[in-house]
This record gives sequence, C-alpha cells and structure tokens, in this order.
Amino acid sequence: MLKRLALPLLLALGLSSPLAQAAIGNPEAVNLSGMQRMLSQRIAKSYLMIGTEVRADEANTQLDQSMATFEKNHLALVEYAPTEAIRGELAKAGELWQRYRALALSTPDKQHAVEVLALSDELLAQCEKVVQMIERHTGSGNAWLVNRSGRQRMLSQRIAKLYLARSWNLPVNGLDEQFNQAVNEFGQALSELQNAKQNTSEISAALSKADAQWQYSRAGFELSADGRYVPTVIAITTESLLGQMQELTAAYTAHMQKES
Repeated sequence: MLKRLALPLLLALGLSSPLAQAAIGNPEAVNLSGMQRMLSQRIAKSYLMIGTEVRADEANTQLDQSMATFEKNHLALVEYAPTEAIRGELAKAGELWQRYRALALSTPDKQHAVEVLALSDELLAQCEKVVQMIERHTGSGNAWLVNRSGRQRMLSQRIAKLYLARSWNLPVNGLDEQFNQAVNEFGQALSELQNAKQNTSEISAALSKADAQWQYSRAGFELSADGRYVPTVIAITTESLLGQMQELTAAYTAHMQKES
C-alpha cells in the first residue's frame, strides 16, 4: 500500500470542509452528513479498485482524499450537533469510523476486502441515521431534496463498490441482490428528482444530463448478467455520475440556504 494521508488535505470533488471556519448551518449539515454516506462507500470502492488493479494509482489518490474528507466532515458535524441525540449518533459513527479507517489502511486482499465491505455497510447505516435526524431537525421543506440528491452520490459509489466485489468473486452472500437494489433505487430516485416542483431550469437541465449518463452506465451493468465484467468502464462512468450528483446536491443546498 502507498503511504496514506500523504496528500494535502484537499477534499474529493473540489469541496472544502468548514473546519477552522464559522460553524456550519443546517443546509450544509444536511449536505455534509449526506456526503459521509457517500464516503463510506467510496473508501470501500477505492480499496477494491486497488485490490483488483483497476486504475490503482487513481484509486490510491481517491482513498487518501476520501479518508481525509470523512475525518474533516465528522469534526465539523460534531461541532454543529444541535441536540444530544444527534451528538450521540455522531459518537457512534466516530467509533465505527476508527475501526473502518484502520482496516482501509491494510494491504488489499480478498479476506480483508470482505471485512471492508461489511464495515462499509455498518458505517453507511449509521451515517444514514445521522443525516435523517439532521433533516428532521432542520424542519425545512427543501431538506429532503438535499438529502435525496446526496443519497444519489452514495448510490453511485455503492453501485461501483458492489460491481467490483462481484467482478472479484468475493465470497459474500447477496452481492447480486444488493447490486440490483442499488441500481433500482438510483433510477427511481432520479425520476423523483426530475419531477420535483422546486427544480429550476438549470437543475432540470443538469438532471437530464445525469439521466443520459445513467442510461449509458446501465448498459455496462447489463453485461455482467452474461458474466462479462468491465470494471474500468464502470469505475469511470460512476465517477462521472458522482460528479453530476454532487453538482445537483450543491444546487439544492444553495436553494435551501435561500429559504433560511
């Protein structure tokens, strides 16, 4: 493994976490807590890319950035935490993160990869709990759009993670079912977002672009039904989807900030 966290603390996707800045508000809290879900899956995906030698150099960079980002976001959310209940769930996420981080630093092999998959799902579930609590706390009518589009970021990385796990023939039960569920959820949520009444003309155009990328990605997914895996193609297309959904989440976050 390359030495971890040697890169500057730059966030993936060109974002910056608000440490050493003013405390974050509700819209950014929904955004960052949602981003933690995505990072839980992106770290596992990067780990599998290194193990399967799929764009390994790029995956090493992604892993460095994702781990640094997760830690920075977590600290920002702990500082923000407006209730004791949210603070408690963030503490649980922090404990899981320490275990997950240590495992993600290990040299990728099939045995460790199975453990990484399991912990990535545990951390995802805990991060999901946190973001739902924060969304409810905000009381914002637009918070669900930030949450929903933010969840699409996560699904783009989850789909890639599960695809790589299948292509590596990892001994994990239910991989096909989990993969199909993630694919179906992404498609359904994309339709929901396209029909949202709050969409501006710019957001609608961006959603149309994301839908075109999604249809292209699905064509690659279907090859695996015949036992033909194209992990490099899927790694590239899901990365494009992630970028598009990040832009949409930022747009919905800005829309939410206007109402506060």
